[in-house]
Amino acid sequence: MRIPLAIIGLICAVAVSGCGRKELRDIRSTGTGPDEFLVLPPKPLSAPENYTALPTPTPGGQNRSDVNPQAEAVVALGGKPAALLPGNAIPASDSGLVTASSRYGVSADVRQVLASEDAAFLKRRRRGGRIKIAPVDRYEQIYSKQTLDPFAVNEAFRRAGVATPSAPPSNE
Repeated sequence: MRIPLAIIGLICAVAVSGCGRKELRDIRSTGTGPDEFLVLPPKPLSAPENYTALPTPTPGGQNRSDVNPQAEAVVALGGKPAALLPGNAIPASDSGLVTASSRYGVSADVRQVLASEDAAFLKRRRRGGRIKIAPVDRYEQIYSKQTLDPFAVNEAFRRAGVATPSAPPSNE
């Protein structure tokens, strides 16, 4: 009589363990070190010429040493920070890209539509995978049919005669 009760207890414990709400990605810190993406090296401090003429502090406002960090990041990556300013027209070099990408029309609420379609897709795909004994990263499993194999696509284009840039060898 004890063995069946133990089995029933184990089944109940496993069933209850899967009831907690888990996020799609199970990302945890695996080390004890700092997160290198949270560390932003500031510019060197400098003393102002006149301490009485300092501006009033504005919480959430601009930093005097990093006036526009987003534009500085764009410049560091080889871009043009003027494209970030609101009201700037699309550069002539990008007009062909914009025309080609909007040839079938542009939906103003594309982000909201995509978010609702993705939520419905996730709801359908998660039905069978809610019970887990151990924490699992479900992102790869759920989106596996929507992923491209870059090496297979590269080979397909090369076979079709399309010039492709060199790609690193696959790990296989």
